[in-house]
Amino acid sequence: MRMTRRTLGMMLAAFGALFVVSPAVERLRAQDQAPNRREFTIVAKDFHYSPERIEVAQDDLVKLTVRSEDVAHTFTIDEYRIVRRVAAGGSTVFDFRADRPGTFTYYCSLTSEPGHATMKGQLVVRSK
Repeated sequence: MRMTRRTLGMMLAAFGALFVVSPAVERLRAQDQAPNRREFTIVAKDFHYSPERIEVAQDDLVKLTVRSEDVAHTFTIDEYRIVRRVAAGGSTVFDFRADRPGTFTYYCSLTSEPGHATMKGQLVVRSK
């Protein structure tokens, strides 16, 4: 069979079509790779956090609202270098990326009253 430019062009076009990915497939692929955005509200009251455990997946973008319903508190996760003070009756909002798997303790770092030392919870980051 004699190969003409036209035949070669048609073959290349057909072969190239096998590798063309539709925009819909590209969007799905991007969604699979994009991190989830997870939002939580943690309430500090009577020297306890509620909830005491939150779970996310590795690389999720986490938005936390920490609210005090009594005295001033802090919210601390050492491994993520997070330390946020929450005024009495106030709240604070912040974001971070849960970029490493594991179980991390969150706690109140204030020492003004003994009850602060009992405030603990867990951030669980599941691996991909």
